[in-house]
Amino acid sequence: MKLKSLLLIVLFVVLSYRIAVSQDQKDTITYEFDDSVMVELNFDTNFDSLLNLYYINQALSGDPEFWTTDTDSTIPVFPDSVYISRLSVLPSVVKLSYNSLVRRYIEVYANKRREQVEVMLGLSQYYFPIFDDILDYYGLPVELKYLSIIESALNPRAYSRARAVGLWQFMYGTGRLYGLTVNSLIDDRRDPIKSTHAAARFMKDLYAIYNDWILVIAAYNCGPGNVNRAIKRSGGKMDYWDIYYYLPRETRGYVPAYIAASYIMNYYREHNLKPKPLDLLLANDTIMVTQDLHLGQVAEVLGIPLKLLRDMNPQYRADIIPARNKPMSLRLPMEQTFRFIENEKLIYAYKDSVYFNPEKITTSPTASSKYREDIPPENYAKLYYTIKPGDNLGFISEWYHVRMSDLKYWNNLRNNIIRAGQKLVVYVPKNKVAKYQDINKMTFAEKQMRNGKTVTSSTTQTKISQQTSVNDGFVYYTVKQGDTLWEIAKAYPGVSDTDIMELNNLGYNDKIKPGQKLKIKSK
Repeated sequence: MKLKSLLLIVLFVVLSYRIAVSQDQKDTITYEFDDSVMVELNFDTNFDSLLNLYYINQALSGDPEFWTTDTDSTIPVFPDSVYISRLSVLPSVVKLSYNSLVRRYIEVYANKRREQVEVMLGLSQYYFPIFDDILDYYGLPVELKYLSIIESALNPRAYSRARAVGLWQFMYGTGRLYGLTVNSLIDDRRDPIKSTHAAARFMKDLYAIYNDWILVIAAYNCGPGNVNRAIKRSGGKMDYWDIYYYLPRETRGYVPAYIAASYIMNYYREHNLKPKPLDLLLANDTIMVTQDLHLGQVAEVLGIPLKLLRDMNPQYRADIIPARNKPMSLRLPMEQTFRFIENEKLIYAYKDSVYFNPEKITTSPTASSKYREDIPPENYAKLYYTIKPGDNLGFISEWYHVRMSDLKYWNNLRNNIIRAGQKLVVYVPKNKVAKYQDINKMTFAEKQMRNGKTVTSSTTQTKISQQTSVNDGFVYYTVKQGDTLWEIAKAYPGVSDTDIMELNNLGYNDKIKPGQKLKIKSK
């Protein structure tokens, strides 16, 4: 028994560390906002992406008045005692505390984001039965399904700036640890069923560590490493509210937001909210594919909108089901499953030389909702930029007016390191191709001047003159008043602000101060 207990302890320590290394990265989203703004920011970002899904667009396009304010409707206001009473009677093993933070988030959902909540109430009729079944299978509280509201706004293609993906917002490492396949063709983090199984196993492992569901929810957001550090700094306290101020700021808002989501999903009627009817194709079925198949082949032969197939099978990043060596699932509208079986050979053979042309196989061009197509979407075009000496991703994103995170996603870059001669894919609006296509031929000065920046050597020379060379290949830069890591990094070709942060053990919420010396590795 002693040996068994020791092995279990070792297992939990290793598991906690591996999850912490990966999932802690989710905590790097931002720290500039207070907690309420953070929740609204993530909620709106995920919801904006959700609106680009085909079945959402189809439903809302038929109800233009949905986005207008109904003058006959009222927004009820309740005293704290009502919220306390309602939360106390919810059948939940997760302790649903109430305080001013929880009330603030209830007001976000019930007052400020009413339209969005009504759409999610409609979506919940599709997703929650799936979540309930899987959570119950693992013996977990089914009310943990409300985490998906905070994580993704029930958007299977939600993609955070920290590169967490899917309904349950898994980081790459944590997803792989829990058996989710992530490669150029498949991202199981976007599969509603597989990702929910992974989330359930993750939460079950976290509960084995903390034996407290609120701490599990906190650790799900920021990783057990951050929770363990908060517990240690608090003197070993194991209550969420006792370690509240030792947690990352986003996580401080995460648990109150979860409690508010639990409340609003149960008491939406009391706030005059109603689920938005959505054509989610509740009547659907899954068949197993045994050969490589392109969604375009299915769409053309069966006459199903390609966008709908993509939305029903979001895990296939390049529209390809690579089932040659392993059977894989294809979800179809119920009435189309028999037609697929009847025409299976025809579908596999249809334009196979076209759809499996290697030059046309590409992954999703961006993490941003407006680019979620796997080929350049309508009104967007693909350009290439060849990296020049001294370039960095920050410069390139400014020149093309795109986000740096999108550049990294388009080009499958895991960090900010790029090399001269390397080609990058950039997506720009078709009506602006002429504006951007000459950038690849311009000098650095010309590109900077296009963005209204005067290029002089004085800034770089000033920065470099403030450094002290050392023999080990590093230089030390003395921080001056008004300096930022971004400005400092620009003085050193090939060096990014992230490189400086990592080399000097700086966190995303750490500030640099005048007189501070930064270690820099020139590239």
